[in-house]
Amino acid sequence: MRKSSEIVLLYLGSWLTVYMNLELALRALSNERRLLILSWLRHPTRHFPVQVDGDLLADGVCGLSIARKLRVSQPTASEHLKILTRAGLIRCKRIKQWTFYKRDEARIRKIKNLILTEV
Repeated sequence: MRKSSEIVLLYLGSWLTVYMNLELALRALSNERRLLILSWLRHPTRHFPVQVDGDLLADGVCGLSIARKLRVSQPTASEHLKILTRAGLIRCKRIKQWTFYKRDEARIRKIKNLILTEV
């Protein structure tokens, strides 16, 4: 049986994790370009051409294609994609020398629910 102090620590630890995840997600969503990326990745076949490596739906969209569509340098796009990945809104997958990105729909649903219950 756990002591009450252990239960309190577990509760605080899980609350802190939820708060940090929500904060990261809200910060990631506060940028217009990152919102555009999420919107494009929702329906990648509408917004991006067919790729040589990686299927748009199964594997995601190449980071270079996202940079081109945003009309920014590849390092700038990579920074936006890194922020979205850390927030849990997208996942990345390496194929050969390329990195492909797709939305993490399960995590997006969880974050939406957190916003509804916590904010």
